[in-house]
Amino acid sequence: LGDVYKRQTVRNVIRAAYGVIGTPYVFGGTSVYGFDCSGFTQYAFARAGISLPRTADVQMYSGRQISASQLRPGDLIFFSTYEPGPSHCGIYLGNGQFIHAGSSTGVTVSSAFTGYWGARYYGACRVI
Repeated sequence: LGDVYKRQTVRNVIRAAYGVIGTPYVFGGTSVYGFDCSGFTQYAFARAGISLPRTADVQMYSGRQISASQLRPGDLIFFSTYEPGPSHCGIYLGNGQFIHAGSSTGVTVSSAFTGYWGARYYGACRVI
């Protein structure tokens, strides 16, 4: 029952995340009118019944720390952007992709390990 529950919860998080693709980026945003990165992850997890802290730097430590090689869909993934440490976050989808609220893109899917994000990868944690 535990694994079935976890798989369904992950599906619910990812479904909620995809449901708001295209939502604009708003600094401090926590709703379908606009999200920042951690407001987006908090929203998607809340739709699956999981409470997350509000900011990326605190969300990083809200689950079990995992390595990039251990990533599974539904894990939180973090990047160091405008300040040292985890300052951007998203939800790992598998196959090197993650969904997040980017400041220039709004809610979108991006590659986690190449280009802009690959150079800024910081770490990951498993909440589910």
